[in-house]
Amino acid sequence: PGACDSWGIFTFLCAALCNLPALPALNCSEELGAGQSIQQTYDLTRYLEHQLRTLAGTYLNYLGPPFNEPDFNPPRLARAERVPSATVDLDLWRGLTDNARLAANYRAYSRLLCYLRVLDGQVGTAELRHRLAHFCASLQGLVLSIGGVMSSLGYPLPAGPAAPPTPPGVPAAPNDFLKKMDDFWLLKELQTWLWRSAKDFNRLKKKVPPAVVTLRLEARGF
Repeated sequence: PGACDSWGIFTFLCAALCNLPALPALNCSEELGAGQSIQQTYDLTRYLEHQLRTLAGTYLNYLGPPFNEPDFNPPRLARAERVPSATVDLDLWRGLTDNARLAANYRAYSRLLCYLRVLDGQVGTAELRHRLAHFCASLQGLVLSIGGVMSSLGYPLPAGPAAPPTPPGVPAAPNDFLKKMDDFWLLKELQTWLWRSAKDFNRLKKKVPPAVVTLRLEARGF
């Protein structure tokens, strides 16, 4: 009798399921939100840090002495102020909102990318041009990735286009040494921005929960 009852219950359940108006399969999906976007941006920032170490060494050797000497640390010239500086007090920087820091990163990398593209068109060796072009493509990806993080968190992108490579009223370097100095400071500031951005995204990803896997049962007419 127990076996007959179990078989009857099983038959009833099968009939009930077969007569549902519509019962799609269980939908197992991963919600890809801000957490994953932040993680990807952090990973890209660390990759660019590694990539820049190799590129900077090669480029400084291309510039020659004294720029490729380890202890070379010249003062920042007034003309270098057009390059966005990352030398902001850390306590002041951390005191900004997440939105403000993301917007500052977005604007800075957009401008730095403009300067790097000009640099790419001026170097004299094919190998260095290839490396610069590859780095520019990766940096463009970082700009887009930061924009994606801002959108996923509900922040608007900073308004206005990136600054031109040479802002109006800023003359080109009057001699070769000052031109090399501009290139030196561009790489130095970029290195500092990437170092700080990696720390920013590492802290930010701890605030935002990671992507979760959800299991949903979708049934129409049930």
